[in-house]
Amino acid sequence: MASANLKYLSLGVLVFQTTSLVLTMRYSRTLQGDGPRYLASSAVVVAELLKILTCVGLVFKDNSYSCRALSSILRQEILHKPIEMLKLAIPSGMYTLQNNLLYLALSNLDAATYQVTYQLKILTTALFSVSMLDRRLGVYQWLSLLILMTGVALVQWPADSPSDPKKEQMTAGSEFVGLVAVSVACCSSGFAGVYFEKILKETKQSVWVRNIQLAVHIPHNRSQTRCTNYKIFGQESSPTNSGKKSSHIISDEKLE
Repeated sequence: MASANLKYLSLGVLVFQTTSLVLTMRYSRTLQGDGPRYLASSAVVVAELLKILTCVGLVFKDNSYSCRALSSILRQEILHKPIEMLKLAIPSGMYTLQNNLLYLALSNLDAATYQVTYQLKILTTALFSVSMLDRRLGVYQWLSLLILMTGVALVQWPADSPSDPKKEQMTAGSEFVGLVAVSVACCSSGFAGVYFEKILKETKQSVWVRNIQLAVHIPHNRSQTRCTNYKIFGQESSPTNSGKKSSHIISDEKLE
């Protein structure tokens, strides 16, 4: 009974965390104010640093709060295993790209459209699991994925509402940027998740140590990701508020 209650509690916390994160990110990316807006890459780095601190604390707890054991594990797993660190550089780079693209997508899509479209990561994860982990999906699982794709397609169906042609063109352009960003993020999320799962199955190290190894690469990927976003989308994922509104970003007036 206790385990069942814990599962439902975990599900509720996960739903709250996911929805509140999306709404908070969307609000912070569209809020009009004085001065430059924060860089998306900086937000990603700060989040990963907090993740490192959390995982270090959990490893510290698993080793009976021994500083010597913690230091030995971190030194052995990070400094003395360069091959393992190189393997984790691949999903780390994909996660960095994904997280930056999510900020870009939320800057150009409303929260509801983003949340539904981002569920395509379930489809990409399933496809990568079949190809990389040799998993087999049943008929009902493939049918569920087909229904998911249909739902995402219906969300993108254009609404017939008369509006200013110039304003409509700018909105369509920004929506296209957001949809491309979230689609690439779904692919990178699926690949990185399956690749990381494959590494976890091949080794006996705890998931907390693996997360530390994964997060260590994130700060090094920050500048490369910003350059990639600029080259692909023609803009950085961190627009500034210097009195001018970017033509690719949906302002509050366009959302009304």
